[in-house]
Amino acid sequence: MKLLLVEDNKKLSDTIKMGLEQEGFAVDCLYDGASAERRISVNRDEYDLVVLDRMLPEKEGAAVCLAWRNADIRIPVIMLTALDTTNDKVMGLDAGADDYLSKPFEFDELVARIHALLRRPKNFAHDVLTVADITLDTTNRRAEFRSKELSLTLKEFMVLEYLMRNVNKVITRDTLYAHAWDFADSSFSNTVDVHIKNLRKKLHDNGKLIQTIRGVGYTMGV
Repeated sequence: MKLLLVEDNKKLSDTIKMGLEQEGFAVDCLYDGASAERRISVNRDEYDLVVLDRMLPEKEGAAVCLAWRNADIRIPVIMLTALDTTNDKVMGLDAGADDYLSKPFEFDELVARIHALLRRPKNFAHDVLTVADITLDTTNRRAEFRSKELSLTLKEFMVLEYLMRNVNKVITRDTLYAHAWDFADSSFSNTVDVHIKNLRKKLHDNGKLIQTIRGVGYTMGV
């Protein structure tokens, strides 16, 4: 799962990011509301959830969330804020936030709320995905191939999940990279290719299931 964290306190942002990565999430960070609004508006399918601070420079969090909802962007949003009065919470929820967490908060509570939101049914996502002989339990992060448990790294799981959610669609290498890796990472041209090679080996696939589209990327065909 890939999250966007929007928090203008750099020290707090770094701490949250580190903790979430230890929990197995890929995390991108932004530090102002205007940048966050643009990022999600342009890349609405890149992230699974946004952790959004309420008090942000350039554009405050409630306004950012409301703009997404007005644009029919349904990505789950957890709003963080030092404003903890009932009216403040109501305003955040009315703007379209799915949950609201007051600062200071326990990190374990944030993680629990993230998992709770990610378990909610979505029109485009299912907890269990099945393609050919592969089954992914996205909630518990378990993979099976021909009814036997499949050992995947986090990145392999994320790449495979994205392909399985987009069966018969051509997915570029850049799209796969953006989904599974932090945008600030150093991008090596063969990073995605290496993970595809490893997946094919584990799936005993010679390129019939995960097909290479030369010069573009990959597609999962059935």
